[in-house]
Amino acid sequence: MADTPAPVIDKDALKQRYAEEREKRIRADGNDQYQELKGQFAHYAGDPYTAFTERDPVTDHVTFAFVGGGFAGLVTGARLKEAGIDDVRLIEKGGDFGGTWYWNRYPGAQCDTASMIYMPLLEETGHMPSEKYAHGPEIRQHCVRIAKQFGLYEHALFHTEVEQIRWDDDGKVWEIATNRGDRFTASFVGMGTGPLHVPKLPGIPGIENFRGHSFHTSRWDYDYTGGDADGAPMTKLADKRVAIIGTGATSVQCVPHLARACKRLYVFQRTPSSVDVRDNRPIDPDWFGEIATPGWQDRWLENFTANQGGLTMEDDWVMDGWTEISRRVRTKIMQLPPGDMTIEKMMAVYEDSDFEKMEEIRRRAEAVVNDPGTAEKLKAWYRQLCKRPCFHDDYLLAFNEPATVLVDTDGKGVERITETGVVAGGNEYEVDCIIYASGFEVGTEWTRRSGFDLQGRDGLKLSGHWSKGMRTLHGVHVHGFPNAFFVQPTQGANLISNVPHNLTEAGRSIGMIVAEALKRGAQEVEVTAEAEQKWIEMLLTAPDRLIGGPDCTPGYYNNEGQPRGPEDKLNFVGYPAGALAYFKYLKEWRNSGEFKGLEFR
Repeated sequence: MADTPAPVIDKDALKQRYAEEREKRIRADGNDQYQELKGQFAHYAGDPYTAFTERDPVTDHVTFAFVGGGFAGLVTGARLKEAGIDDVRLIEKGGDFGGTWYWNRYPGAQCDTASMIYMPLLEETGHMPSEKYAHGPEIRQHCVRIAKQFGLYEHALFHTEVEQIRWDDDGKVWEIATNRGDRFTASFVGMGTGPLHVPKLPGIPGIENFRGHSFHTSRWDYDYTGGDADGAPMTKLADKRVAIIGTGATSVQCVPHLARACKRLYVFQRTPSSVDVRDNRPIDPDWFGEIATPGWQDRWLENFTANQGGLTMEDDWVMDGWTEISRRVRTKIMQLPPGDMTIEKMMAVYEDSDFEKMEEIRRRAEAVVNDPGTAEKLKAWYRQLCKRPCFHDDYLLAFNEPATVLVDTDGKGVERITETGVVAGGNEYEVDCIIYASGFEVGTEWTRRSGFDLQGRDGLKLSGHWSKGMRTLHGVHVHGFPNAFFVQPTQGANLISNVPHNLTEAGRSIGMIVAEALKRGAQEVEVTAEAEQKWIEMLLTAPDRLIGGPDCTPGYYNNEGQPRGPEDKLNFVGYPAGALAYFKYLKEWRNSGEFKGLEFR
């Protein structure tokens, strides 16, 4: 696209088109439009990858128990092990470590942030990613590598879901109960359940009536499709008519594989994704050997965060679609006359850059897709960060395959499902299989996604403490919940483009805090009410986020287009000075050894 002349844009017409497309998709039911995987839908949430193994209930004590075996649990567990805490227990509902990457084994699953910064603990494990954007099997194996290297299998509990965690005021320990009959205690607990582990189905009328085969993409049924997660062809689909419902990041990655495998593939689209160039390629071992000197991954993380945040003119090492957004804006801002360096003018530059980029992405659809009508329907009419940007080199090409049919619903979505097919636009498409690429619960309450309500000092429940919005220090510590830690991005860096960076920094802090508590002989570590309140007040000075705003097309970035209450901002806010400044602040905070705002008792 670099050789294509800059598009001429009618801003007023474009804003009007964006507003019209948004209005088509607004639904009063918001997040309630999705179906929980309970009751008659519970089978969609099973584990098709690892056989269930019976075991006796656990009734012991560990120093640290962590809920979640994904990146958050792995990096925290690794740092705790490095700090000399040996009895670390990870509790995971899947059959092995990996979190999102345990569940997402659909064909083509791949990270959309560069492997060098996305895969945690590369330097510690000595692993060189094979590609700029590693595929799912490599990421999942890296999770296993971390767990083995740091001895996290020893106390782990798999296929286990926490039902209750309650603070014992007298014993100064957390009491933990699970669905496997476990009743054990821990001096410290960590929560890393994340937003991408509870699958959801679209609440389409008749979904329970379909008599063919169906599954969710996070529970891919290779017994039905043939092939495997390592990329073997899905040979069992050659005589099958398949529908895939959903066109987000998951669908963008698996549709090319389905297009080559199915007799007929119907792609049901409510809202097209913006799909830019990925340009994936192998990593050169010689080059990697030159750059992988001590501290290399931290330097790469800082470089990406600085460039993606638009805060630097340094070399961009990652050079991907995330940093390009900022490069465009930064270049245009630097061209402003000194007297025009105002917030208003800079926001106008941001808007212009976004319009230009999205027009390029729409033109890419025209250039790649043979059928002009299909290309037109694949164009995304919204700002680039209204929905998570997608980067892929084969998705648009998949619509040139003779088997692929795009069923665009013009924002309305699928009307209903019958015993034999899918109805959209008044037409029924008979299919043998329906694949739901409908993603995970993101905008629901934390307690609903975690499956339990943390109960702290004097019976205080987390749902009560957060009834008017999330309240923490650093997104990690919560007053009234001693010796408890949350590992997630919100109220910290809130770096959504590379979530693992948030997790690794939180893990570092937790390792140092727990080690300090044990060193001091303290039974409790807790943020003071004053420190928590000051942190919240500081966070609320931040400007509104640029992504997922109220003028965006509905999606999980903006609460499916529904207005949020004043308290809801606390659930999505980050450090006002930006992610890079937050990581610098956090490093200084923990390295001082004072851990200001925390009480050790």
